[in-house]
Amino acid sequence: MTQTPRIDAHHHLWRYDEAAFGWIDPGSAIARDFNPEMLTGALATRKIAGAIAVQARQVPEETQMLLDAATNCAAICGVVGWIDLRADDIAERLAADAAPLLVGYRHIVQDEPDADFLLGDEFVRGVGALAARGLSYDLLVDHRQLATVPAFLDRVGAGRFVLDHAAKPAIAAGGWQPWAERLRAAAACPGVMCKVSGLVTEADHVGWSADDLERYLDHVFASFGPERLMWGSDWPVCLLAADYGAVHDVIAAYVARHCPTASDGIFGGHALAFYTPATASR
Repeated sequence: MTQTPRIDAHHHLWRYDEAAFGWIDPGSAIARDFNPEMLTGALATRKIAGAIAVQARQVPEETQMLLDAATNCAAICGVVGWIDLRADDIAERLAADAAPLLVGYRHIVQDEPDADFLLGDEFVRGVGALAARGLSYDLLVDHRQLATVPAFLDRVGAGRFVLDHAAKPAIAAGGWQPWAERLRAAAACPGVMCKVSGLVTEADHVGWSADDLERYLDHVFASFGPERLMWGSDWPVCLLAADYGAVHDVIAAYVARHCPTASDGIFGGHALAFYTPATASR
């Protein structure tokens, strides 16, 4: 019987520059370079076979940087890049960007001041264009834009969509609504998936515990069901609160307690099915 490869559905790489990464506090644990060799070392701590590299900057060069890294790191099995989805010539740009390991795109919507950013006509058109090419789209939103996700998905139509970091609940502050209600509404949309990722950095960076995450995990698992979830480390951002092993182990322990038969899917199978390089080169 062939074992499903274990896949980390969400990590980053970067060459640190203070001006380019204004969201990183200078002197913090992540204010430095993170390269493919360091990724390989992190994956090895939990015997993770592969990983999906996700953009961290909104510049055209970001996608190529990640693709170049993938050519030198066999563990990177897909790249989620960035492109200006509001460009008038988006179809031509997507065609020019096409590469075997380019599986999808992401826009850092959480940083947009407009709570209705997802519903902009140009943006909807751009996401529709990438969906038509068989590419996936990662939704990075906070609770403000989360309210618009159902309408956004309805407007875009068919495609492959995944909600990053469970839409970033305010765990450290004990925040619950409106996140919980809006997450359930997003989960009711057919086909959209969710990443169980980035939660430790939404908790207290110094004093978080597994108990702090439990209520939020219960809601995510109940809303989406284990069959629509995939685990991601959010390395190296996670290092602000925990090392790679701890980020893996807290979710692995939860899955072992609540839905052990879903482990293969959550820790690899779902990511492999969702991020399909073969469809991205059409």
